Amino acid sequence: MKGFIAAIQFITILPFGKSAAFDPKKMVPFFPVVGLLLGILVAVFDQAALRLWRPPVTALLDVILLIIMTGAFHLDGLGDTADGLWGQRTKEAALAIMKDSRMGAMGLAAIVCGLAIKWGGIVGLEAHRSLLLIIIPAYARGGMIFGIRYLEYGRPEGGTGLDFFKEKLGISAFWGLLLPLILSLFLSWRAILLNAGFAAIIATILFYYKRRVGCITGDMLGAMAEVTESGLFLLISIGGV
Repeated sequence: MKGFIAAIQFITILPFGKSAAFDPKKMVPFFPVVGLLLGILVAVFDQAALRLWRPPVTALLDVILLIIMTGAFHLDGLGDTADGLWGQRTKEAALAIMKDSRMGAMGLAAIVCGLAIKWGGIVGLEAHRSLLLIIIPAYARGGMIFGIRYLEYGRPEGGTGLDFFKEKLGISAFWGLLLPLILSLFLSWRAILLNAGFAAIIATILFYYKRRVGCITGDMLGAMAEVTESGLFLLISIGGV
């Protein structure tokens, strides 16, 4: 339970419990569970909002709610990652740019495009709308576990994500992903599309990070969450499925 509370306090701004000890090894497996919590809150809000507004407006409010509940934590990582990795820069230069708190044009463009894709994907949801709003945020936060498990940390001298890489995660750290996987079975054939899409997005991001800089940082983990979330919403809304 302490690991769950610590995970909530780390990747959201939800007022949940007393301040918990920062223990990355116990916290990381709960990332997908925190995603489920965020998804449930969004799904409940979404159903209430649909009684007042049309789907495009409700989808916009859903996106804003996710931003508020996470304190734009992942969005900040997406912007910094885009600023650092886009362009023909060396690994050292890219990491230095990501560490800079200032936002560049590429970072701003990445955030705007990411949010627009997420909004468009949610607008296109029809069947199993509430269930998808619950599952996809869980997959997005769970995807970060793959980055921690399979890539080296890019700032050994110190950084916000260093503690997560001090001990190599075991396969047991992925147990939280079983929850959205089980829930996805209620999507019938859409479960195949969703889970195949999740695997493809995570594999592509890891391959790109490995090829581009050979490592990962806290900002890049946040970017993983945002890209996965937006990508899955867009994918599952293809053709209004």
